[in-house]
Amino acid sequence: MRLFSLTKEIAIDLGTANTIIMHNDKIVINEPSIVALDKRTDKLIAVGKEAQQMEGRCPEGIRTVRPLRKGVIADFNAAELMLRGLIKKASSKSNWFSPSLRMVVGIPSGSTEVEIRAVRDSSEHANGRDVYMLYEPMAAALGIGLDVEAAEGNMIVDIGGGTTEIAVISLGGIVSNKSIQIAGDDLTEDIQGHMRRAHNVRIGLPTAEQIKIKVGSALTELENPPEDFVVHGPNQITALPMEIPVTYQEISHCIEKSISKIEAAVLSALEETPPELYADIVHNGIWLAGGGAMLRGLDKRLTDKIGIQFHIAEDPLLSVARGTGVALKHINSFSFLIR
Repeated sequence: MRLFSLTKEIAIDLGTANTIIMHNDKIVINEPSIVALDKRTDKLIAVGKEAQQMEGRCPEGIRTVRPLRKGVIADFNAAELMLRGLIKKASSKSNWFSPSLRMVVGIPSGSTEVEIRAVRDSSEHANGRDVYMLYEPMAAALGIGLDVEAAEGNMIVDIGGGTTEIAVISLGGIVSNKSIQIAGDDLTEDIQGHMRRAHNVRIGLPTAEQIKIKVGSALTELENPPEDFVVHGPNQITALPMEIPVTYQEISHCIEKSISKIEAAVLSALEETPPELYADIVHNGIWLAGGGAMLRGLDKRLTDKIGIQFHIAEDPLLSVARGTGVALKHINSFSFLIR
């Protein structure tokens, strides 16, 4: 029995919007996937929440970077610095320091070999000794508590920041999957564009994200509607300050196209599902995970549109992170799931 080990084990949900790190079954980091860098030297100035506070407010010598775009690493150097910074934060919070780490990292199911290599390299450069990859829909299924090894079909729809992952899981594997680059960030950009066109007001992505959280809706009629959200920003032409109340119905209309694309992707994935597994899915329902699952009325809209019951995971934002933690804890039992 090992009484002491220099290798620490961490599970990472490396998301486009947020990165979550788990250690000993506890979430030690849940912060935005963003870094602030010195423009001249590319030296790390801030990471996570501190860097997010700088977004849109930086002086000339500092730039903020979101290293992941559409679920994959867009800036290799920034991704490595972000991982190092967040792991350092995690170690200070958990009172552990380790020269080497064993990691399980969640990745999109549609990742190419090049994209998987980029995640692996970034993780290894951030002190990862043993780095394992787990597809996000499988991680979400483990996090929800589904029996992924059972001889029955379960469908997961994981709506993250950069990608929507749709997968049918049976007998410990992904039978069919679809990964589309329409997700939470697209809804945020839809809202930003709508405010510019409809109200002639200029807002940043953080404000558009707040609008999505406060009054975002997939339906034009809700049983418990949220209060209108007041947006402050400059007029695009005069630069004078504007104050605009935004309703959930207005947001529902402006994100309609993106939601329809997610609907179409779910239907397409169902078309490719073998008949026996399709029958299981009709019986078991479809699980929604990821931050996008929290959009008001989305489960009801999809249930009405597709005719299969949609369930929202108990804690959708953390489903993938918890699943990577389960895989890490039982790494030998789930070795067939790991890349």
